Amino acid sequence: MSNPNMIKRLPVFLLLVTIFLLSGCVYQASLSQGNLLDQEDIDQIDVGMTRGQIRFLLGTAMVDDPFHENRWDYIYYLRIGRQDAVFKRWISIYFDGDKVTEIIKDQELNEDL
Repeated sequence: MSNPNMIKRLPVFLLLVTIFLLSGCVYQASLSQGNLLDQEDIDQIDVGMTRGQIRFLLGTAMVDDPFHENRWDYIYYLRIGRQDAVFKRWISIYFDGDKVTEIIKDQELNEDL
């Protein structure tokens, strides 16, 4: 003979097992963050260009740092699903006044992205 309390608890138990099994099946969309830059555009930037020329080629910088007004950072990464980022790029452009003085390409982003 079965216990009446066990029969009452069975639907709750089955519901909890179902939720537990389905929790690993949640879809996670790809995540694209930052400025996606074409290599052709990056190759065109050069020391001596103006801020307007850089903005025309690369667009507005993703990071606007009030503590470093003479530096623009273009950062981009792509994460597909739950994986680590499959594509990362970080470029910094330094200005003196309105002119580019230094370009640092292919900086390393945090590997945990």
